[in-house]
Amino acid sequence: MSDTKTLIRVLQDKPEHNVQGWERAGSVAGGMIMVGKGLRRGGLLGMIQVAIGGVALARGITGHSSVKSLLERGRSDLDTLRANIERTGAELDALRISADAATRTATVTGNDSLTNPKS
Repeated sequence: MSDTKTLIRVLQDKPEHNVQGWERAGSVAGGMIMVGKGLRRGGLLGMIQVAIGGVALARGITGHSSVKSLLERGRSDLDTLRANIERTGAELDALRISADAATRTATVTGNDSLTNPKS
């Protein structure tokens, strides 16, 4: 159920521009070339080439790439995960240092309470 809500939200949101400059111009030029070659070729392979060129052309015209957006989101998630792991590692290190300091000041009496209980 949440997947359909997410899909509806993605379709309703206006996509941000994540393709700019030369990348955008290259997508438009490459898309036009592929569409032209696909139309000239014809047949199944030509239709596939037209479809791929159309996707590249749409990417350049709109300035948005869903694939690039997903990759950036994945990279952001990995960066967040890395920060959490580093923070947890620092907390664990501080806990180890605290435990080492506590054991240095502890004294051992030599009285094993299991074999020599206090009277």
